[in-house]
Amino acid sequence: MPAAALSPYRFAGGTAVLTGAAGGMGEQLAYGLAARGSGLVLIDRDADRLAAVAGKVRANHPHLTVDTHIADLSDTDGLDALVARITEAYPRITLLINNAGVALGGRFEQLTAEEFDWVQAINFRAPVALTRLFLPHLLRSPGSHIVNISSLFGLIAPPGQSAYAASKFALRGFSEALRHELADRATGVTTVHPGGIRTRIAENARVAAAADAAESRAGKESFAKLLTYPADKAAEQILAGIRTRRPRVLIAASAVVPDVLARLFPASYMSVMNRLRPSMARRGR
Repeated sequence: MPAAALSPYRFAGGTAVLTGAAGGMGEQLAYGLAARGSGLVLIDRDADRLAAVAGKVRANHPHLTVDTHIADLSDTDGLDALVARITEAYPRITLLINNAGVALGGRFEQLTAEEFDWVQAINFRAPVALTRLFLPHLLRSPGSHIVNISSLFGLIAPPGQSAYAASKFALRGFSEALRHELADRATGVTTVHPGGIRTRIAENARVAAAADAAESRAGKESFAKLLTYPADKAAEQILAGIRTRRPRVLIAASAVVPDVLARLFPASYMSVMNRLRPSMARRGR
C-alpha cells in the first residue's frame, strides 16, 4: 500500500509513546494527543515535570490511560528493558513520537569525542533504537504511525552546530529511508523540522567545555532570541501532519525559508541567510 493510500491516522482508542514529554513541544503534544482520545505512554528524564504533565492530563481526561517512565535516553543499553516494560503493559502501540532531543554548541575542534557522542546518543541512536524495538508492535497495528522530530538544523548546518546538525541530518535520512521501506506496510512516517520554537532547549543546551565562556554565553543568548514560535501551535501542526500522514512537516517561516534557500543555494546558503537574517527573524515570530 503506497503511503498516499493510507487513511487518516485515528488518535482515539490508540496508544501513543512520546519521548521528551515533560516540557516544550512534548508537553503540548501530550495535551493534544489526550484531547484527541489517545492513550499515553510518556517518557522523560525529568521526573517532577513529567509527573506534572501526566497529572494535568489525568485531571482533564480521567477516562484515558496515562503511564509515565523515567529514562535517560543517552543510556541506549537500557532501552530494551524500557520497551519490554511498555509493550508488556500495552501490546498494541499505534503511534511512536521520538521527540526528545538535546543541543550542544561549539565548533567541532572544541568538542570532545564524549560530548559529540552524547548528542548522537540522544538525538539519533535513541530514536533508531526505539523505532527498532517498537516497530514489530506498530506493524501489528495497521494504520500505525512513526514521527521523528528532526530540526531546522536537519535542513541546514550552521557553524557551531556540528554535533547537533549531524544528529538531526542523520535522523532525517533515517526517517526518509524508513518511510520508503514501510510504504506498503500500512505504517506511516513523518519527519518534523521545527524552526525557532519557544522551549527550554536554549536554557538546557550544553556548550563545549573548551569553548570560550564569553563566546558561549553570547551564542546561547543569540539562540534563545530565535525561539519565538509557540510550542502549542507547533504541536498542533505536528498532530495535523500525523492525521493526514504528511511525510514532512516544516514549522514556522524560520524553517520554511532556510529550506528554500538550501535548495536554491546548496553550497552558499549560509552567506545568503546572513544577509537576510534580520528579516527572517521578524518573519519567524
